[in-house]
Amino acid sequence: MTPELATNGMQTTFEQFLGRQSEEAWAATLTILLRSIHEVDKNATQIWFAFYPLSLFTALQQAEDKDGLAKQLLMQGHYELKDQIDSSHTFLYGHRYWPQVKKAVAAFADASDAGNQTPLSDQILVVARETAAIVNVDASLLVGITAVAFMTIQQAGLAEFRKAPGAMLLDKKHAKKSLKQILSKRAKDDSQGLLGFLKTIDKKWTVTYDENDAAAKYKMNHDQDMAWGASEDRTRNWREIDPRRPEGPIPVECRSASCGTCWVGVLGGAEKLSDVAVREGKKIKEFGYIDTTEPKPLIRLACQAKTYGAISIVIPPWNGVFGKYLKSRNETK
Repeated sequence: MTPELATNGMQTTFEQFLGRQSEEAWAATLTILLRSIHEVDKNATQIWFAFYPLSLFTALQQAEDKDGLAKQLLMQGHYELKDQIDSSHTFLYGHRYWPQVKKAVAAFADASDAGNQTPLSDQILVVARETAAIVNVDASLLVGITAVAFMTIQQAGLAEFRKAPGAMLLDKKHAKKSLKQILSKRAKDDSQGLLGFLKTIDKKWTVTYDENDAAAKYKMNHDQDMAWGASEDRTRNWREIDPRRPEGPIPVECRSASCGTCWVGVLGGAEKLSDVAVREGKKIKEFGYIDTTEPKPLIRLACQAKTYGAISIVIPPWNGVFGKYLKSRNETK
């Protein structure tokens, strides 16, 4: 079926529908969808949407000088979804079914009716359930990745979405990991030896920063912040891999929550981190990464979050300082 083109430029009716979805509408949609998302992807889906906020995308698109605004907001790394259509979501378990989900969402977009008043959450659930029946998995495993596909089209456009190969980017070993293996690994703490119960400051914890890379982990001391622990990892030439990483896998420019480069998403073990202190809470909102009063949120500044157990994190492919700008922009509307 050929997508119906609307009078508004060359956007399809599906793109127009998505274009009417605001940040607030998406937040409400995610709240509804979380009830239907499997535990393995509950945190991952929320982290992905924090990594690619619609408000930032909209501000950059509406700017008279997009590159100038990006420079003003100190944007570094890869922050545009159109360049990461297949790769932005590899940390979701649902990424394993990306080829099928991408195909199903594209077909759904083609069949979209201009008069369709079905809520966004219901549309995502319909595609997830229909695709789950085709690949013979529980629908809860596809709801998060399907929501990701919808948002990707909203930010990248349907044409760019179609151009992407739709590849599943995990190696065979990690693609075959079961739900039980992944959840068990996230919940497990390091053994401290036979007399581990007597240890205090001598305890060592593992931080896993890429669950799809067996070597992507480092050890750190009890009550040490994640950034300090990462700085001691000399296993790779980090700066060559990513200019934002002068030392260790976590990007960092300061150690006082002043730069915002070290933000991370916590896939597993958020409860094993120190509570958000006043400075971290204030700065992380100013940077624009999260707006919450939760003591142990899923988005943290690695230089401020101290570890009291093994954790699994995701490192964003970019960083910037846009919260204050978006707030002032909204106040002038």
